Amino acid sequence: MDTILIMCIGMILGRFISSKHLKKGNEYISLICTFLLIFAMGVMLGKKENFLQELSSLGIYSFLFFAIPTILSIILVYFLTKRFLSKEKQTTGEGLKK
Repeated sequence: MDTILIMCIGMILGRFISSKHLKKGNEYISLICTFLLIFAMGVMLGKKENFLQELSSLGIYSFLFFAIPTILSIILVYFLTKRFLSKEKQTTGEGLKK
């Protein structure tokens, strides 16, 4: 719940930041926080003694939990991009053949 609250506060603050200098600083802070999060997750997983055994016991379910949303997201983005970007090219005249 804390994570969602912090994300919402960040989204609200990000909406009202209009200075390029502040946006650039915000990008650096976000990048550093992302690296720290990944590092902390690695440390937490590395502390577990039976990590490899637990990882292998997850098996096909963990793979499907990752693969299905990823594949469906790629398909959805492909079709939405194809639909909306082709209309944008037609309205601007960039996609028209001579």
